[in-house]
Amino acid sequence: MNDRPTTTLDQVARAAGVSPSTVSRILNGTARVSEAKRRSVEEAIARLDYRPNVLAQGLARGRSLTIGVLTQDIASPFYSESLKGIEEALAGTGYAPLFVSGHWDAEEESRKVALLVDRRVDGVIVLTGMIPDDALIATAERVPVAVTGRTLAAPHLISIDLDHEAGAYAATRYLIDLGHIRIAHLAGVQGHADARARLAGYRRALQEAGIAEDPALVVDGQFNENGGLDAVNGLLDARVPFTAVFAANDQSAVGARLALYRRGLRVPEDISLVGFDDLPGSLYTTPPLTTVRQPAHELGRLAARVLLHLIDNRPAPALDLPMSLIVRDSAQAPA
Repeated sequence: MNDRPTTTLDQVARAAGVSPSTVSRILNGTARVSEAKRRSVEEAIARLDYRPNVLAQGLARGRSLTIGVLTQDIASPFYSESLKGIEEALAGTGYAPLFVSGHWDAEEESRKVALLVDRRVDGVIVLTGMIPDDALIATAERVPVAVTGRTLAAPHLISIDLDHEAGAYAATRYLIDLGHIRIAHLAGVQGHADARARLAGYRRALQEAGIAEDPALVVDGQFNENGGLDAVNGLLDARVPFTAVFAANDQSAVGARLALYRRGLRVPEDISLVGFDDLPGSLYTTPPLTTVRQPAHELGRLAARVLLHLIDNRPAPALDLPMSLIVRDSAQAPA
C-alpha cells in the first residue's frame, strides 16, 4: 500500500514559483503565460508526481466530465465493439463514460436516459434502441445528444445513420446472383428501425430479380443466437423449402448455423448462409461467415467525437461510415 502523502496544487505552485491560480489555469489550458513559466509548472508537476483532481476541474467549469451511454446489451458482441470505440475516443479527453442498458424496451430506455441526465452527465450517446424520437429531442433540450441508427434533426442533437437497407440488399442480391431463389430471412427485433431497413433491402432485391416473396420465409430471429436457432428450427420443422439464409445480424446467423449442424445440413454445401455486422468472431466460424460489414467500433468512436463537438459548440466531423459485403466461405451456388 502506498502511504505517500498526496501532492497539493499549492505545493506545485510554491515549487514552480507561481500562484495556485496560475497552475490551475495552465492545467485547464486557459493560461496566457510565458513558455518558461509553463515549463516550470510542468516540471514541478512531474517532479512532485501531482495528480490533478479532474472532477474538481470539471465542476469548476460547470461540467461533470462524464458521458452517459445508452446501449441495448453490454454483453452483445456488436454493442461491446461500439462501447470500445467510445472508450477509445474519450481516452485522454478527461471524460469518462457511464454505461446503461435498455434491453430493447422503450420505457426502460427512457428511464435510463432520465437517470443519466439526473446524474448530470455532460452529454448522452444513444446506441440505436426503441426510445421515441420526441423523447430524444426533449433530452437534447437538457444535454447534447448523439444517437445512432436514426435520421433525426433537432437543436443540440446529431444522428448518425447507416444505410442498412443497402447493406441488406447487397447481401440478398449476392445470394440471388449465386442462383438462390428460396432465401429465408431471419428478421431482427420487430419494430426496430434497423430490422425494418434490412427487411426492406431483402424485399427490394427479390423484387428487382423478379422473385415473388414467400411470407413463410421471413421469420423472427430476434437479433440473437437463440432467436436464429429457433427460427431455422421452425423452418425445418414446418418443412419450408429454402436453399439460403440471410440473417439480419451475425448473432442470429450463428444460431442458424447451429440449427443446421444439428439437422445434418452443411454450410454452404446444403444451405448458404449470410449475416450482417461482421463481428470479430465471424471470421472464425466454421466456415468463415460471409456478412455485411457494419463498422461498429468506428460507429462508437464517431458518436463520441460528435458528442464532444456538440458539448464544445464546435462543428461536427464528417459522418460518412460505409457498409460493405465481406465475402468469405459460407455461401455458394445451390446444388
